[in-house]
Amino acid sequence: MGEFFNTALFDIWGTTVAVWQVALGVLLFILSFFAFWLISYRLAPRLFKKVEVDKADRRKIRAILGTFFFLTALLGLLFIFGFDRLLLETAKESAPQLKVSTILEALIIWQLARLLDLVISKVIMRTYYEQKEEKAIELDHYQTDTKKRANRMVQYVVYVFALLFIVQAFDINPEFFTYPPAKGQTEGTPFTLVNILNALFILLVARMLSWVVIQFVLKNYYRRKNINVGSQYAINQLLQYFVYVIAILMALEALGFSITVLWGGAAALLVGIGLGLQETFKDLFSGIIMLFERRVEVGDVVEVDGLIGIVRRIGVRTSLVETRDNITVIVPNSKLIVEKVINWSHFDNKARFFVRVGVAYGSDTELVKKILLNVARENAFVLRHPPPFVRFVDFGDSSLDFQIHFWSHEFIRIEDVKSDIRFEIDQAFRKNGVTIPFPQRDVWMRGGEQ
Repeated sequence: MGEFFNTALFDIWGTTVAVWQVALGVLLFILSFFAFWLISYRLAPRLFKKVEVDKADRRKIRAILGTFFFLTALLGLLFIFGFDRLLLETAKESAPQLKVSTILEALIIWQLARLLDLVISKVIMRTYYEQKEEKAIELDHYQTDTKKRANRMVQYVVYVFALLFIVQAFDINPEFFTYPPAKGQTEGTPFTLVNILNALFILLVARMLSWVVIQFVLKNYYRRKNINVGSQYAINQLLQYFVYVIAILMALEALGFSITVLWGGAAALLVGIGLGLQETFKDLFSGIIMLFERRVEVGDVVEVDGLIGIVRRIGVRTSLVETRDNITVIVPNSKLIVEKVINWSHFDNKARFFVRVGVAYGSDTELVKKILLNVARENAFVLRHPPPFVRFVDFGDSSLDFQIHFWSHEFIRIEDVKSDIRFEIDQAFRKNGVTIPFPQRDVWMRGGEQ
């Protein structure tokens, strides 16, 4: 039996192929095809039904699985038949040798990266957002990542990791230059492709880590504790700043920079450019102070230099304020810290407003008071508690002056609310015979003069 399996069948590329090799190769292809069929047409459809993956993504996943198992079978055949050939031979002994198996292994790793990308972005991420929608939870607001950004972030991490794995596994690591030796050292530090990929991977993982913590940990905490949007934004930004600073330091070290030398150089550099960038640094630190002190938060209605709007974003150097006209104004952070800022909604989400109106002398003041209160109470944007009230302000030159005071949440649309109230007051006065006077002047002519 052993002699039969060792019987030579044919020679190809200078290699003798025996019966056992052919049998093992056929068995490998059968097992690969069975694994592809089992996963693609038995296990995967069950998952597709649970998460409702569309047909296009199903076809992509099946195509990637088919390519993966085909390449795996080819790689197995190379080793079984001994067909692994050297494609590129380099002069240096330490340099990587490019073989057929090297290319196949790299392609297999890349297919795994594509499969992982599809599973995370199309299955896991989609399921997460669908659950959010079913629970009627706000997915996003002005400053948070969208679905596309989240998917793109996952793709970057997966593919950079795959590329880094390929480069390190196959020792494809070209050296670009060498750093000068540090004090007390005889040899410099080489700067290679792996250094770049490591630094890039650290930054991408830091970004994804901060996103995962915010979306999956902090969001649930915010919901349980009923924390307002402004506080959520401040916590999220401070967390991101902290993670990014640590990641940047780690990335610089991965690139071969000495952190000790870097701190010394940075201190000298900051002293040199600090005078020329005073306003920039002032705005930067003002943004950090705003996030810590939270005097102005995202979602607050503020008034700066007569400009009223909603704070939509507090950035590193500037903040975005959206006005009543739906125009975004870029405001330096220092302006919100140093100058006088009226925050309409900092401690409470309601404020008191008034509409002034004058009636003719001789009008029934009790009737005027009743009309004004009825108009305010019937307006949908006027709060019932605290209730509106009327003040008899003054005896004017030609009118009795009143003010109807009311409370409202509509900071941005308050001028529209006041306008509606004025329309209703005018109609109610006409209906009840109350006159709104206008100034009159009597001109006396001296007798005999023209």
